[in-house]
Order: sequence, then C-alpha cells, then structure tokens
Amino acid sequence: MKELNNILNQSFQLTEDVEISVKHILLLLFVLLMANLVLKLFQRIITKKLQDDGKLKFRAVFSYARWFSYVIIVLVTLNAVGVNVTGIFAASAALLIGIGLALQTLFQDIISGIFILIDQSVHAGDIIEIEGKIGRVEEIKLRTTRAVTIDNKVLVIPNHLYLTNSLYNWTQNGVTTRESVTVGAAYGSDVMLIKKLLTEAALNHKEVIKEPKPMVLFTNFGESSLDFKLVFTVGDSFTAFQVQSDLRFEIDRLFRENNVAIPFPQRDIHIIENKK
Repeated sequence: MKELNNILNQSFQLTEDVEISVKHILLLLFVLLMANLVLKLFQRIITKKLQDDGKLKFRAVFSYARWFSYVIIVLVTLNAVGVNVTGIFAASAALLIGIGLALQTLFQDIISGIFILIDQSVHAGDIIEIEGKIGRVEEIKLRTTRAVTIDNKVLVIPNHLYLTNSLYNWTQNGVTTRESVTVGAAYGSDVMLIKKLLTEAALNHKEVIKEPKPMVLFTNFGESSLDFKLVFTVGDSFTAFQVQSDLRFEIDRLFRENNVAIPFPQRDIHIIENKK
C-alpha cells in the first residue's frame, strides 16, 4: 500500500512553477471520462425527439461545445488539485504560438464551420456545388463538411473553402430547380414541329414537373444549325443529370421518327492550285 501511495504521489516537474503528480493525472483522466459519458448522455437525450435534419444540426453545433467543455474541465480540475494553471499558460505560450502558425488552415476550417452554422448558408441535406464538385451535404463537422456525390462517392470539403470560393446552393430556395437541354436542328426544319417534339419529350418524363410548363426557346441561328433550348423543372435537383440524359435519348428518338436532322459542323475546303 505504501508503494502504491509513493507511486501516486510521484510528481513531474514540468516547469519551475508547474508540478503535477501521478494521482492528479489519473484524476484528470477520470474526470474527462465521466465528462465524456455525461456529454454523450446529454446529446442522446436532446436528439431523441428531434427530426433527422435537426439531429444533424445539433450534432454539428454540439461538437464545438464539447471540445470547449473539455478545455474548461481540464483547467478547472487542474486548478482544483493545486496545479498552477497560470504557470501552464506561461510555459506553453511559445509552443501555442508555434502550433497556431503551423495550423492556420485548421483554425480557418473551424472558424468557417462556425460561420456556416451561424449564417445558415448550408444545411444538412442541401445540394451544393463548389470548385466544380456537386454533392448532397450529409454532415457539417468541426473541420470539414461531408457530402455524397451523384455517383455515390464521399466528398470531404474543408470548411475554409466556403470562404475562399463561390458556393452554389442548389436547394437554398427549395429542392426544385430549372434545368435545360440544348439541341440543334438542320436549316430548313419545321421549327414549330421541333417545339412540339421538345415539349412532348419533357412532358412525358415522370421526373419533370408539369407546372410550370416546360418551355422551348429558339436561341440562335448557328453556323450549322438552328439552336433550341428546352427548359424544364425537376422535383429533385440531385437527379437532374439523369433526367437530362433521358431527355436527350427521347429527343433523338422523336427527331428520327419525324425526320428532323441534327446536323454536324461542316466546312467547305477550296484548293487553289499554284500554276507556274
């Protein structure tokens, strides 16, 4: 028993003003373990009656509060057992400055994550586009945002990219979005027939919303074709690429059935002979 007490009372001199014993370290670990259990229980109780979207938001906010709580608990516990907390700050000041300079990006990510939650620019479930990448937001964490792309790949976005890049939130105004498909027809084609066929292709697709009605725009007299744009609305913007592909297949079929040609660029080559 005496040997055990000697081991527990063995102290480590961190600096001239800071000394900590083995029993203080064990006590600190025990307090952190209990705090972790209490925080998990608190999170479970709060999120029990929340909807899925509310749960994701609460977990994102709670992750910041949990780390802050750990820091406070460590300082309070050390101060309670007689450890000179002021001395710890003084001894680690230079180290903290060095770590801070080395981890600037990490701090940017954390601060950006806080801004995301405060200004509500991105929510769990939103479809976003950033740096040409598109994904549905699954979770906003302390440092990163986790999203799933259209081809079911996980996209991990550092939060600081929200501050340094343009962000497109496809679902900020709702899940429905206006999409389009462009097509060219040969000169001499019946433009009213083309308008009818394009509208028919859109209305026959189950994912295209009937109101507002799909619209056909005659966009230009191109170099090799008459250019049209079919504008339509989809209920789930995450499936827009599949809908656009389906409509292109259907437009090609309808054009073939009605003898509407889709031209390809043509050039006339004139050969001038050099007569000597």
